[in-house]
Amino acid sequence: MRRKVTIVGAGATGATAAHILAARDYADVILTDIKEGLPQGKALDIAQMGAVLGYEPNITGSTDYEEMAGSTRVVVTAGLTRSPGMSRDDLVSTNEKIVKEVTEQVVARSPDAILIVVSNPLDAMCHVAKNVSGWRKERVFGMAGILDTARFSTFIAWETGSSVKDVQALVLGGHGDQMVPVVSAATVGGVPLRKLAAEEAIARMVERTAKGGGELVNLMGTSAWYAPGAAAAQMVDSIMLDERRVLPCTAYLEGEYEIDGLYMGVPVKLGPAGIEEIVELDLSDEERQALQASAGAVREVVGVLTT
Repeated sequence: MRRKVTIVGAGATGATAAHILAARDYADVILTDIKEGLPQGKALDIAQMGAVLGYEPNITGSTDYEEMAGSTRVVVTAGLTRSPGMSRDDLVSTNEKIVKEVTEQVVARSPDAILIVVSNPLDAMCHVAKNVSGWRKERVFGMAGILDTARFSTFIAWETGSSVKDVQALVLGGHGDQMVPVVSAATVGGVPLRKLAAEEAIARMVERTAKGGGELVNLMGTSAWYAPGAAAAQMVDSIMLDERRVLPCTAYLEGEYEIDGLYMGVPVKLGPAGIEEIVELDLSDEERQALQASAGAVREVVGVLTT
């Protein structure tokens, strides 16, 4: 019997994650949404694509939460997306209610699952999911750092004229404008970024990374979905395929990086049990100060929560 992965939210991000996981064909995929016809239609479309690309998908679309029963992994993408001029903070009150309801459904039907949060504002929604579920921190965490790091890596590759495959980069902190691209750890083919790009160019890349979500919202009128969906799928892969990859994710910190009681983006080892280890890096003084500032910004948003 194959394991089951549920994607809650059949919008662009959820459907992208479902598409990628269905194509990898190691688990049954459930795509759920409250909008009748949307998850069923997207699941049908993804299934029919298998005939073209040569994979054997087993994907089900439903508006009934009962379909998720027994899922071992649940990805929550449900909630409003950003529109031009809207900050992630503006989403707090509405998406808090949505994530709370979804988490209650997950706990009732898949009590042994690992919960991956994608809904924005990501750091705050992780707190909602953890508080509502009552699950230990290793089983409730968020997707953000992989996406932010992908953006930073892309800009590095463009600036240096290199293959993105050779770029090693990392972004820490909250999923917002005060995220912390770790320049000291960025390399291209093992060569430090500072040997390949001028400080002015690096500063531009750092700023563009931090404002990467807003840039896409301004261009498209809505949030990104291809890269976020792929990032969520990568997390599921690492957990379900026992890859134990070290990936930047939003994890609950209890003293790591001198931050306590807060979800923040840090490198973690992801395996079958969820977060198996939080990896602490040696940061420069400037990066450490920036991470503390990012933590302060996250605490402000979390302080608005009622859950």
